[in-house]
Amino acid sequence: MNFQIEWHYKSPKGSQLLFQSASIEANEALKVVDDLEKTGRTKSVVIIDEQGQRWTLKEAKKFLQEVETEPYDIVAYFDGGYDRDTELAGVGVVIYYKKNQSEYRIRQNVQLEQIQSNNEAEYAACLYLMQQLEELGVHHMKVVLRGDSQVVLNQLSGEWPCFEEEFNKYLDRIEEKMKEFSIYPVYEPISRKQNQEADQLASQALNNISISSHKKV
Repeated sequence: MNFQIEWHYKSPKGSQLLFQSASIEANEALKVVDDLEKTGRTKSVVIIDEQGQRWTLKEAKKFLQEVETEPYDIVAYFDGGYDRDTELAGVGVVIYYKKNQSEYRIRQNVQLEQIQSNNEAEYAACLYLMQQLEELGVHHMKVVLRGDSQVVLNQLSGEWPCFEEEFNKYLDRIEEKMKEFSIYPVYEPISRKQNQEADQLASQALNNISISSHKKV
């Protein structure tokens, strides 16, 4: 999690300037603000989070204390595969996150029926990811979503239109989950090689190999 600092500087002669920092790690930002307030040259200082919300130093400290007991710094991968011969799909998700200053990884997959294409399997994988984030208790948090489906990620971001009614139903359900839990998505399309963990989980699901892992890394 990163913060920006907006510092309203005042000189002894009364002149004033407004400075805004680059985005830096949240705890480091709080240390900088503490130092700025000790200068005696601060008219006001505001901390800005990744969603643009503005905090006082006291509010930001309280927020970070609360966040550290919940999942944060979440990066999630998804992938879906489809077998035309069996008309089965396999979906896999990998979620990396921090909690209480420790790092964790979730690996989860499932086999699905009544899927009609590989594209639909990718949508189903993304929806499955939303369900896993819900079970993890993610809310009011930025989530980096990574997958090798340009179609799903670009349609979710609004870059590409979606004309298929069935796919629009998936998009609606995914967006409803995000809205319900105030998830702020950052969409990052990646190559299949970069998505190897989720791809392997989807393949294992197709082969009826169930994976469910949640551990500290």
